[in-house]
Amino acid sequence: MEQISGSVQMEHALLYTFLEVSPDCKFREQLHFLQNELFQWQCDYSYDDAELQTDGNQSGQTQNGEQVFDPRVHDEVVRLIAAQLAEAGDKFDKEIKARVVNELVQHFLNENLSLEEITRHMSEAVEGLARAIPSDMEQEKAMLVLAMVLTKKIANTMPSLLHRVFNTTVNYISQQFHNYIARMMRE
Repeated sequence: MEQISGSVQMEHALLYTFLEVSPDCKFREQLHFLQNELFQWQCDYSYDDAELQTDGNQSGQTQNGEQVFDPRVHDEVVRLIAAQLAEAGDKFDKEIKARVVNELVQHFLNENLSLEEITRHMSEAVEGLARAIPSDMEQEKAMLVLAMVLTKKIANTMPSLLHRVFNTTVNYISQQFHNYIARMMRE
């Protein structure tokens, strides 16, 4: 199992929870296996890693000058945000053409493509959809939701791709929307 760095834990938790709360998820069994992996990395982040201050609170840990995401502390916030994003995603779901999803499925099936190449294809699809689908929500949020809905639609089309598409989407949203997600977590 790959080690998840602290900088993508927030994206990992948010995407997983988005998929978990999304309606019409046809890959529950695969999601359960993914949950076991997520649980493992959450356990790997032990309480020993966080120092207690004299008032009993954990000290603010930072990594590269950024507050470290602790999934135990942020669970309810992640659930709330994921539910809001899933609700917004329902509006986009019907607008996404099967052709776009099927093209991405083909890219994910191509094991010769690197993570960077697949991430580029995901990015191009999200950007194209963001231009084609009218939305009254801010651009960053719309693109984040579109990436998450595409993940769900790809996994619904071919559940065996869940692990690969999940990791690619986490990589993509971490690169493109990390600061936006961090702001949502603080608000």
